[in-house]
Parts: sequence; structure tokens; C-alpha cells
Amino acid sequence: MSEQAVLEQAVLDQAGRRRTFAVISHPDAGKSTLTEALALHARVIGQAGAVHGKAGRRGTVSDWMEMERDRGISITSAALQFEYGPAGGDKAVINLLDTPGHADFSEDTYRVLTAVDAAVMLVDAAKGLEAQTMKLFAVCKHRGIPVITVVNKWDRPGMDALALMDEIADRTGLTPTPLTWPVGIAGDFRGVLDRRDGSYRHFTRTAGGATIAPEEVFTAEQALDREGEAWATAVEESELLAETGQVHDQELFLAHATTPVLFASAVSNFGVGQLLDVLVTMAPPPADRPDVEGKPHPIDAPFSGFVFKVQAGMDTGHRDRLAYIRVCSGVFERGMVVTNARTGRPFATKYAQQVLGRERETIETAYPGDVVGLVNAASLGIGDTLYADHAVSYPPVTTFAPEHFAVVRTADTSKYKQFRKGIDTLGGEGVVQVLVSERRGDGAPIFAVVGPMQFEVAAHRMEHEFGARISLENLPYQIARITDAESAPELAKARDVEVMTRADGELLALFTNKWALGVLERNNPHLTLTPMVAAQLS
Repeated sequence: MSEQAVLEQAVLDQAGRRRTFAVISHPDAGKSTLTEALALHARVIGQAGAVHGKAGRRGTVSDWMEMERDRGISITSAALQFEYGPAGGDKAVINLLDTPGHADFSEDTYRVLTAVDAAVMLVDAAKGLEAQTMKLFAVCKHRGIPVITVVNKWDRPGMDALALMDEIADRTGLTPTPLTWPVGIAGDFRGVLDRRDGSYRHFTRTAGGATIAPEEVFTAEQALDREGEAWATAVEESELLAETGQVHDQELFLAHATTPVLFASAVSNFGVGQLLDVLVTMAPPPADRPDVEGKPHPIDAPFSGFVFKVQAGMDTGHRDRLAYIRVCSGVFERGMVVTNARTGRPFATKYAQQVLGRERETIETAYPGDVVGLVNAASLGIGDTLYADHAVSYPPVTTFAPEHFAVVRTADTSKYKQFRKGIDTLGGEGVVQVLVSERRGDGAPIFAVVGPMQFEVAAHRMEHEFGARISLENLPYQIARITDAESAPELAKARDVEVMTRADGELLALFTNKWALGVLERNNPHLTLTPMVAAQLS
């Protein structure tokens, strides 16, 4: 076997060990708590924290921003990488991406979904499929991402388990195929019936859920003796599911026709170990990835990857800028010089890091499926493709249509340099879209966002990271359309319209309402007014 063939086989072997997935759901369903519990079960951390936990419990490792800890919500996505598997045996490499659940930050969630091979959808046992949950299901289905569903908070009162399965089937079009089934109704979580082997896994609660919940495995006969009617009911319901064909089939799962289901309580660490095992055994490893022309790019080709997230402010001691890349093919080696497909310019990867929340350590090599943080990546932007040897470009990352707009001004003119630095940084990260109009000038840029909470995040970061307190003046616009240089002069003269230039050079026409847009389109069909991707993730 040639040296090249050995290298290609090594890439395939390493890619086969990788499982790269996102945790997604509606706000408050427990994503960050589950992320922490997964890290705990993989023994990456020694004790789990929870944002909403008792006094004295620390925050979760993935919610590292001050605002996240204060509010108890995820504002930005976070990447965690760790190994998981039997002691002394082959371990899988887990690349776990936690995402913000709030709809105002859906653009960040969408970017993360471009970088994963599977998704774990968290459903609140009491609330079922909520609005944001449905939007994210739709995105996963559209992108061909297999979905594993976790019914969380089963230790609290909630819906009937069979009713939840019906809701998932009716509203998503995916057939739920439970791998585990709860013993005890919602609020009386004793353990689960493992439908794969018929055994009973009994959980014992730990203080505050800060440590791994002890688990005992019993036979069906032992379970009946211990749990009586609760076990008999679980067996009866499991048999009913089998009669209706709700049994896991790996091919149907990978074809996005079914969704395996697990029951858990992330805050108590119940059922979390089973989820890790399922991810390792059932979630797909990285595969050939379509390039911008739709042609699959071989996973064993020379290194390539794309930037799906840019984040500054993670290291309070330095003003560094971290670009998260998803490795798509080949071997990444720290120090290698790669090419940015967008600019054609070289980029040196001297400072490459593995990320665990806010904590980072230098990484020497990475393989398809891995997430690598490139430091001091000022020249990289979201959606950029990096490659070595063989040129390739991956599809650009979608930019959503903003629906809220505000003029930004510095509260202290002596801090103008910091003001400009902060504006440029937040725009480069995609925290906000930064627009400039001739009417207002460079000194009064416009923040354009999907949801108003993004204004709060931007203002907080401007003040606390860049020392540039700002004021925001809301504008009356609600709709944005992409236009061109030929149409811009005529649009600028129209009533209730303003033309602005985005930081990437794109021209946007802003309208106060749908009526104003409709009138202009009917009377001026020759103007270029291209819709942007809706923020609803639909």
C-alpha cells in the first residue's frame, strides 16, 4: 500500500470515530443542562452545574458569557469536544455543539446546523413540540440531518408518553421509534424499559443532579417485582408501539423517515448515558460533503473545511478572534498554510485550538467532523472555505432577513476608536448585520437583527468588551430586500424606503411595511428587490 493510500485510510478510520451533532430545542427545554450532563457522563468534568440550579451551583460549561449566566439562557452557540467509550477500549470522538434556543438567535443556530451530521432535539415533557422546536425540525429535515429526540424533564409532571409520540408523528412527519420507554408517569420517573433488550434500567437520584446518577439493570421479572403496575404498564405500552411499527430501523433513521426517542431528565442526569451510547452506535459519522456545485467532495481528499462561526471576547486577557471551522476532508495539521477560497489568499494556522466551552488548548491534528478554533483569524469570515492542495468551495452560510433596525451612536465621542472596533467585530461575528446609509453617514451605522434581544447582547458587549457604551434609536423599518446599484437611486427617492449598504457590500432596501413594499413592486416591476431568507427557519 502506497504512503498516500495509508494516509487516506487513516483519514477514513479517524472520520469513522467522529460523531458531530448539535443540541437544539425551544428555549428552556434544557439544552445547556443536557450538554453539561453529557460532558459529565463522558467524565470531561467532575461536577455538573446548571443555570437554574440551587444557590452555589456553578453555571454550565457551555454558557460562558456573562449575560448567559445572568439570564439563564444560551445566547451564543458553544463547541465541546471529548472522547467517550469503554475503559481500555476504542473511544469515539464527540464534537458537541450547543445552540441558543431563543428565536432571536436562530441565525446562530442555523449556522451550527451547517456543521453537524446529526441533531439531538430536546422536547419538554410538559410542553411537547413548541414553536421553535418545529422550526428546527423543519431545518434538520430540509438539510437531511438525522434527528434523535430526547423527551426531557420526565421527572416533572407532563404529558402522557403515548400522546407525545402521536404529536411528534403528526406534526413532524417523522415516525417516533422509542429506544427507551419510561417506567412511571411524568413526575414519577423511576427508570426506563430498554426496548432493545427488554431490561429495566433503574435510576437513583443524586444531590442536585451534580454527579452521575447511579444506574442498576434488572431483568423483566425483577422489574415486575420491584415496580409492579408501573412496569406492567410500560411493557403494555411498548408492545402497543411494536404493533404499530414504531421500532428502530437504522436505514429509515438515516433516511430521515424516523426519529429514535429516549426519555430522560437532564437536570438529574437520568438517561443521559443511554443518549451518549446511542450517538456513538447510531448517529452517522462524517461523509463526503457537497461543494458549492452540489458535487460530493471526498472525505479522504486533502484538507478542507469551512468557517461556521466567529467569536471574539472569549479570552478576557486578549482581544483575540476565534474562527470555528468544521473539518470536511483530509487531515488538519497545526501550522499548515491553507488557502481562503473567497479571497485566494493564504492563511497560516499556527494558533489552532480544541475548544471546551470557554476553555481551550492547542491541537496539533484534526480529522473530518472535528471542530477547530483558529485564533487571530481577523481575515476569516463566516462561510469561508479553507483548503490545502485541491481547490474547493463549500456552499455559503445563509444570512437571514433582519426585521428590526436601530441607529447606533457612541455615548462618548472620546471612545470613537473603541466604538468602531466593536462595531466591526460584532458585524464580523454575525451578532448583528451592520448597515451604513448615505443619509446618516459612517458615524451612525445601523444594527439590523432578526430579534430585539440581539440589540441587548450587542449593547452589553460594546460596553463591557470594548469600553464603548452606545445608544440605540429604533427605526420604523420591518422588511429588507436585496437590491442592486441600478435600482438603488430610484429606490432612494421613494417614500418609506431607505437604501443601505451592508458590511459585505450588499445593497439592502428597507421598507416600513409590506404595504409599502407591495405598492412599489406593482408600480415598478423593473426594480431589483430580491427576498432574503426568512428568519423563521422555515
